[in-house]
Amino acid sequence: MQALVEKITQCNTLKDLEAVRIEIFGKKGVLAQEFAKMKSVPNEEKKAFAQELNRQKSQLTSLFDEKLEVLSKEAKEQTMREEAVDVTLYSPLKVSGALHPVNETMNRMIDYFVSMNFTIEDGPFIEDDFHNFEALNLPVYHPARDMQDTFFLNDGHLLRTHTSPVQIRTMLSQKPPIRMIAPGSVFRRDFDLTHTPMFHQIEGLVVEEGDGVSFSHLKFILEDFLRTMFGDVAVRFRPSFFPFTEPSTEVDISCIFCEGTGCRVCSHTGWLEILGAGMVDSNVFKAVGYENVSGYAFGLGIERIAMLLHQIPDLRSMFEGDLRLLEQFR
Repeated sequence: MQALVEKITQCNTLKDLEAVRIEIFGKKGVLAQEFAKMKSVPNEEKKAFAQELNRQKSQLTSLFDEKLEVLSKEAKEQTMREEAVDVTLYSPLKVSGALHPVNETMNRMIDYFVSMNFTIEDGPFIEDDFHNFEALNLPVYHPARDMQDTFFLNDGHLLRTHTSPVQIRTMLSQKPPIRMIAPGSVFRRDFDLTHTPMFHQIEGLVVEEGDGVSFSHLKFILEDFLRTMFGDVAVRFRPSFFPFTEPSTEVDISCIFCEGTGCRVCSHTGWLEILGAGMVDSNVFKAVGYENVSGYAFGLGIERIAMLLHQIPDLRSMFEGDLRLLEQFR
């Protein structure tokens, strides 16, 4: 008994104590062997023999638990000393995260339009023909319906090619006045320096009853937005064609790299194409059951804006997760 007590008290580490535990309390340990001797003890002596063994077991267990608590505390304190960190030490290896340039650009754009009293609307990625094409005055022969542009599903549905279906869903569920933007992911079958199968757009829509919305309102909001994003740039509007707006316009800004003098980025024209816009076509209003209303709509690619703001030459690099690019936006 005394020898077992000394073995426990002389342990200096948890590893040593575990070895002693197995030796004393294990299935083949000292106590187990002593209890096994009960078979050969005369019946009249068994009670006293068992009581003595239980007393010794209780004493050893109590001593073991006390030693375990002491060594565990010492081990914890040792670990804390070894792993202690001096938070006052200066380290040049400060690493912080940052928003992806697409998210950062999208947030800036959303902040602007929210400040101009636009609401944010959302819709599903998987659309039907009515919301994605028909209601937007896109006839069956329009190139946007070509299989090379659109991801069609087996059941006739498709991955939305723009966020304009959100405008249709909003007009079907609300009555004028409407003042909204629809930011989100869109999908097209294209992949090169300036196109990816998935990218992001923000499309805007303003609708009011009567003749309350004019092209002048559209010009004001777009000029103010572009100068908020790019600074003191010139803005020009060129006649164009979109099935869902009439009249329609392409909007350019003076090249932010050469300030309009001509360079490789702007193909030596001095202008950068930014977005498309126009007054909402009457056929679109008919598709959603609107009468006696006026409105304008616009749409622009978020990656296009991000590439210009951050001078990123290849659109695909923003989706490859290369830390050498992303670390520059901390």
